[in-house]
Amino acid sequence: MESVTRDWRNESQKVFAFLQDSVSWNTIIAGCAKGDYCEEAIELFDFMVDLEIRPDNVALVSTLSACAQLGELEKGKKIHDYIERNAMKVDTFLSTGLVDFYAKCGCVDVALKIFDSSSDKNLFTWNAMLVGLAMHGYGELLLEYFSRMIEAGVKPDGISILGVLVGCSHSGLVDEARKLFDEMESVYGVPREPKHYGCMADLLGRAGLIKKVMEMIKDMRRGDDMSVWSGLLGGCRIHVDVEIAEKAAKHLMELKPDDGGVYSILANVYANAERWEDVMNIRRSLSSNRVVTKIAGFSLIQLDGVAREFIAGDRLHSESDKIYLVLNGIREHQSELS
Repeated sequence: MESVTRDWRNESQKVFAFLQDSVSWNTIIAGCAKGDYCEEAIELFDFMVDLEIRPDNVALVSTLSACAQLGELEKGKKIHDYIERNAMKVDTFLSTGLVDFYAKCGCVDVALKIFDSSSDKNLFTWNAMLVGLAMHGYGELLLEYFSRMIEAGVKPDGISILGVLVGCSHSGLVDEARKLFDEMESVYGVPREPKHYGCMADLLGRAGLIKKVMEMIKDMRRGDDMSVWSGLLGGCRIHVDVEIAEKAAKHLMELKPDDGGVYSILANVYANAERWEDVMNIRRSLSSNRVVTKIAGFSLIQLDGVAREFIAGDRLHSESDKIYLVLNGIREHQSELS
C-alpha cells in the first residue's frame, strides 16, 4: 500500500510540476484540506513553495488547517515563518487561520498574541479564539473574551455560545454557563440547538444538579437527543443516582438499542450503588442474544505514551463535548473556505 501511495504521489508531482499558475495550485490545496486529505495538502504546499509558486491566503489557511487537524505544529510554524519572511499581507482571513491553528495545537499564548494584534476581527476570528480557550480550559479568560466580543459589536452565533458553555463546563463555572444559556435566545438571538442542551446536561450532571437536567429536558422542543441523555447518564454515574440513571439509559436504549456502551455505564452506576444483582443482569443481557452490540469504527492514537481511542458516533466519551466542539469548529472553518 505504501508503494502504491508513493507511486501515486510521484506521478501526481510530475503533473503538478507543469502547473505554473498559482490559481490551480491554490484550488487543489484547498480541495485536499477540505476533503480531509490533510497530508496531501501539506505535501502539495511544500512542493508549490519548492517550485517558487507564490501561494495565496486560501492555500495558506487551508494548509494551516491541515496542520492543525494532524497536530503538525512544526510544519504550521514553518508556514507562519514563510508568511513573515515574504512580508505577506495578513488580512482577517489569514489571521483567523493562524489563530485557529495555534489554538488547536495548544499554543494559546501565541494565538492570543496574534488575535490581540489583529486590527480587523470578524465572527470567525472571535470563534477561533473562543473555541481555542474552551478546548484548553481557560474558563475565566474565555468569559473575558466573550464580553470583549459583545462590546466590539460582534453578534455571537451557535458556535460562540457552545464554546463558552464548554469552557464553563470544564472550569466548573456553573452559574456563568446557566446565565448564558438562559440569555442566548432572549439577549443574543441565538436559537438553542441539541448541542447546547447536550453541553448543559453534561455541565449540570457533573455538578450534581441531576434534577435540573430533568427540568431542562422537559422544556426542550425535542427530548430525544442522545447527547442530552448521555450527559445526564454521565452525571448519574458520577453522583450515583440510580433512579434517574435508569430513566436516562432507557431513553438511550430506545434511541440506539445496539449501543453496548449505555449498558456498560448503567452497570457502573449499579456497581457504585452496590446493586450487584443488577450488574449481573446487565452482563447476562450483553452476553445473550437479547442485546446485539455492534463494533463501531474507531481511531487509535498515541499521545505522550498514552493510547487514546475515539469511536465513531460516541457521545459517552468523557471529553465528548470538547471533541465535538473541535469538529464543529472544523466544519465552520471549511464553510468559510468554501
